[in-house]
Formats: sequence, C-alpha cells, structure tokens
Amino acid sequence: MKFSDIVGQEPLKQRLKRTVLDNRVSHAQLFLGPEGSGKLALALAYAQYINCRKRTPEDSCGECPSCRKYGKLIHPDLHFLYPINSTKDVASGKVLSKEFIAPWREFLQQNNYYVSLPDWYEKIGIEKKQGFINAEDADGINRTLAYKAYEAEYKVMIIWMVEKMNITSANKLLKNLEEPPDKTLFILISENQEQIIATILSRAQLIKFPRLHDADIQQSLEQQHSISTADASKIARLADGNYTAALMLAGKTGSGSVSLETERDRFITFREWMRRCFTIAGNLKDYDKLQETIPLLIGDGSREKQKEMLAYGLDMFRICLLYNVGNHHLVKLDGEELDFVKKFSPYIHPQNIEKFDEEFNRAIFHIERNANANIILTDLSHLIARILKIPSTSETKKV
Repeated sequence: MKFSDIVGQEPLKQRLKRTVLDNRVSHAQLFLGPEGSGKLALALAYAQYINCRKRTPEDSCGECPSCRKYGKLIHPDLHFLYPINSTKDVASGKVLSKEFIAPWREFLQQNNYYVSLPDWYEKIGIEKKQGFINAEDADGINRTLAYKAYEAEYKVMIIWMVEKMNITSANKLLKNLEEPPDKTLFILISENQEQIIATILSRAQLIKFPRLHDADIQQSLEQQHSISTADASKIARLADGNYTAALMLAGKTGSGSVSLETERDRFITFREWMRRCFTIAGNLKDYDKLQETIPLLIGDGSREKQKEMLAYGLDMFRICLLYNVGNHHLVKLDGEELDFVKKFSPYIHPQNIEKFDEEFNRAIFHIERNANANIILTDLSHLIARILKIPSTSETKKV
C-alpha cells in the first residue's frame, strides 16, 4: 500500500511522511477516526514507507523486496492483532489471531484495505457474536516483539480495533507500549475513543482522522473504479465521508453486504418504524402495528446489523435536526429521503435530540452485550414515542 493509493487525507499523509524523513517516528501511535476514513490503509502505507529500501520524499517505491512483501501482507516483520471469536472451524477456548491470518489477508485485499468490523465478523462467521482481542494474543505478541527484526528496519504491530481489548490483554501490552524494543512501532486503530482502556490511551500519540470529503470519494470512484460521474456523486453523498460504505454501495468490495438497494431498504424500514412510533405517541391502541415493525429491525439476528440500524437512526436524527434549524444546505439527500426529512424534522429539535442520542446509544450498548433484541427495540420504540412528544422551544412560546 502506497500513500498514493490512499483516498484523500493529504495533511495526514504529509505529517506521517515528515516523521520518517525527520527521524521522529513515535513508537506508539493511535489512529482514531470514523469508519471508512482510511485508518488501516494509511497505517499500512506508513509502515511500508518506513521500511521501504528506496523511498522518496513522496512515497515508497512499491518495487523493492520489502514493498512487495508488504503488498501481499506477508512481511515477516509486519504483525497484526484484530478481534476474533470461536467459529465452527476454530474451536472455542484460546482462539488466536494467527488462526485467522489467511482470511484476514484475503479480507483486506478483497476490500481495498477499507474495511468494517461487521464485515470482518461476517467474513469469519461470527456475525452473531462479539469479537475480542484476548490475553493469549497479547502474550504471543510480546514474545514475537522480543526478537530482533528479521529483515526490516522496524518491526510493526498493527492492532485493529484496539477498543476490543479487555483489561487483561491490555495490561499485558503495557510494558511494551511504555518501553518498546528498539525499532518497534505500534499502530493502534480505533473508531471509539471512549471504549479504549485508559492505560492504553495514555501511552500512544493520538492522530485524529476526519471524515473524507465527498469530492475525494467521488474522484476515487471515477478514476479507480470506473464509476460514472452521476453514480459516483450519488454514492459519495450517501457514504457521508465513509469510503468503506462507498465501495460497498458501488459493489466494489468482496462482501457485497451493502448496496444502493439495501441502503434504500434500511431507509424504508426506518421510515416505517418512525411512523409507527409517531402513531402510538398519539394512540396506544396502535401498539400491535408497532410490533409488526420490530422483526424488521431485528433482521437475521446479527448484532452488528442491529447496531448499524440504530446508528443509521442516529444519523437520520442528526440530519433532521440540521434541517429543522435551517441548515438545509448540509442535508445531502434527495427524493423520498429528503421528503421524509422535511416532514419529520419538526419533531427533531434541540430540546429532544440529546434524549434520542442517549436512548439509542443505550440500546446499542445493551445489544453489544447480547441482551434480548426484541425487548430492547420494543422498549426503545416506546421511548421514541415519548421523546417525540417533547415540545420545541418555539412550540412552548406559542402556548
């Protein structure tokens, strides 16, 4: 992976290259940002650049033995940790990341190195479970890093979704994070700073990744994937700064779990859900109609997809709030979605948005911990009905 392969993020590329050229590579760095912002792809480009034998001020060469091995993810001094769990092929007990290294490499290459946690879980067959980074893996990494590098200048450890480490596994890595072996680089990748154990967070240099610009996503889709200008523009708008989502919407990833069609299905489900919640807010006799919607939210039982649906809901509330307060130019929707936002936005305002955020995040928290989805979503629906009744300041003044 070269810097030139990364979509957007030019300031971060320049910053990382400068650390190498000035010989100021921090031994532990935390790449923090939303899904699809290029954290993992840029981590690999950075590691490849550090160890390239013929690098220029602009990029790695892509041709030397080190770059070729990085391109295939088989460099002996490149190591990974990522969330795992037992599967039908890997028995329960002390499962290790190395048992998943073949599907991991395939997963990254199939998806152009822009990947999501739900798709990784689906790839290894644990979409109805929660992945984790366990203590046994942390022990293994400590042993591996204790040895000298095989052939590179730097040994590189990339920990993808470091927030999935528990206290035990995190504590096992602390010594290496504080006093790493010579020429060792830890790149920690995360999408949720609040879930990272504090002792890990405090020992890494923080590098924040913003969402990608629509123009960068559109340009990449057109130039790298031969998407028409009209389709690339629409996909970039729907992706909202998430290149992983853009590739899925364009059908350019290995999983193909999301498309423009399934994105529309998600909108239709959400719209129907809100309509039912709005109805029971005025008449509890329509409770049975609400119950018809809950199975659509539960779907196939995948916890990650349920969380995605709730995250989609939070995003729609944010968009409605923007429209409500007059920031119409920030609403990148059209057709039925825009029509829905126009009609629903009067009920999403500064007086109730925090309650929506609180209750949806609470529901996500409980789903992550394998609580009963039917109970959670039914309870959430009644809470939504109540929150929709909260008047806005303008309505209060009218009264």
